[in-house]
Amino acid sequence: MALIEVKNAVKIYEDKNSVPVKALDGLSLTIAAGEFTAIVGPSGSGKTTLLNAIGGLDTLSSGQTLIDGQDIAALSANALAEFRLRNIGFIFQAYNLIPVLSAAENVDFILLLQGIDKAERHKRVAAELAELGIDAAMMDRRPHELSGGQQQRVAVARATVARPRIILADEPTANLDSKTGAHLLDKMREMNEKKGITFVFSTHDQMVMEHARRLVILRDGQIVEEKIQ
Repeated sequence: MALIEVKNAVKIYEDKNSVPVKALDGLSLTIAAGEFTAIVGPSGSGKTTLLNAIGGLDTLSSGQTLIDGQDIAALSANALAEFRLRNIGFIFQAYNLIPVLSAAENVDFILLLQGIDKAERHKRVAAELAELGIDAAMMDRRPHELSGGQQQRVAVARATVARPRIILADEPTANLDSKTGAHLLDKMREMNEKKGITFVFSTHDQMVMEHARRLVILRDGQIVEEKIQ
């Protein structure tokens, strides 16, 4: 069974003039466990909409999103939130760190929600941040005291510390210089290989495409090509 299965997905928005815009147009996609896949295409192709549908952040107009056979649209709001907490990590272009919390506290917050005891949380947070190059001195800094690359590393640690099956990353290198972005992608690829985490990216960054093992190319809400690398 596929880990992620999108079936006949249609998503229709209304633009500012109340004109219907079809962001996804009958799209179907299957992603197996352990993939390192990039969804690519020009602006407006539907890649972020697709990623949000997989993560349950957006509701389809029609069609289904199944995660390990579970139709996530059939879950209540509370059940969906719990399902995401246990199964899916998110990495955003804008980092989305909580500004009043330190780097360590931002990562710890996910484990706190999961009910993990304090000693175990402390151990896992420190290990995850260290693996991504955030040393002990940086762990106590708040987001505004960190560089963009450091903030994104904290965001990756927050996404991976709970050991989810899936990481969804929306343009994770967009605000990073090429060297920092490449280093972060190498780290994520290593996590994919060593920990078996399934990574799905939404991107138009050539560097992400080069790191991916599979490219799913969208145009006008439909898959127009797939490549295995």
